[in-house]
Amino acid sequence: MTEAVFPTEPADSAGQPTVLVARSPGRAAGLLALLRERGLDAVAAPVIERAPVEDLAELGAARERLARGAYDWVAVTSVNAVDALLGPATDDTEGGRTPDPADLAAVGPVRWAAVGPATRQALATRGLSVDLVPDVATGAGLADVFPAATAANTFRAGGQEPRVLLPLGDLASDTLRAGVVAKGWAVDVVTAYRTVTRELPPELRRPYDVVVVASGSAARQVAAQLGPQRVVAIGEPSAGTARAVGHTVLATAAEPTDEALADAVTEALVRT
Repeated sequence: MTEAVFPTEPADSAGQPTVLVARSPGRAAGLLALLRERGLDAVAAPVIERAPVEDLAELGAARERLARGAYDWVAVTSVNAVDALLGPATDDTEGGRTPDPADLAAVGPVRWAAVGPATRQALATRGLSVDLVPDVATGAGLADVFPAATAANTFRAGGQEPRVLLPLGDLASDTLRAGVVAKGWAVDVVTAYRTVTRELPPELRRPYDVVVVASGSAARQVAAQLGPQRVVAIGEPSAGTARAVGHTVLATAAEPTDEALADAVTEALVRT
């Protein structure tokens, strides 16, 4: 089902700085509200979206190993990876989110590592406790704080090889895998989802004062569809990709949250 795009022009938008959040309206709702509270003409539309992998056998086998308790850790770097591995959470009768019992039935004894607050919340929504979240919400940051694989910190007993599952998108870098391997772990990387292009609707193909990008893939697609822009990035990896494809990076959020992104956008507009 195609997601609706937020209105292009709020009724009182005349003369306001314009901001495009290159994200689905559902994922961008909190940030849009904060930006509009600050007097900005903010709209949202995705330039990429998650799609299932074409062959589900590898992902299914990883789920089976997870259910059997084959892993000491699962490290997740995006909400998309959580959804792909465990399935979406279900709505409860009061409009909140609760874990699907089928999801939890597929999870054996394991520790969970999350790259940042959104990913941690996605796991918590499913009733899963998170044992490790880095201060720097990047794959490199997670690799830096990941524990070394020693007999004292592995979850399973019986002399089994200490092993980590990394469910990643098809465009993910090798940074986290390489960092975890360097700590002595055997790592199973499984492609959990694909990233596909989503074309901006014609009415949103217009100039903006700022474009917000939340991933390197989004930065690349904004450049492909709109040309080089003045952007605010959610973190250093996406900022680096944005620069590489020709964008001018006005600011990088201090942390990957709606509040930090809103602060970065408004501060960048004040400076420019």
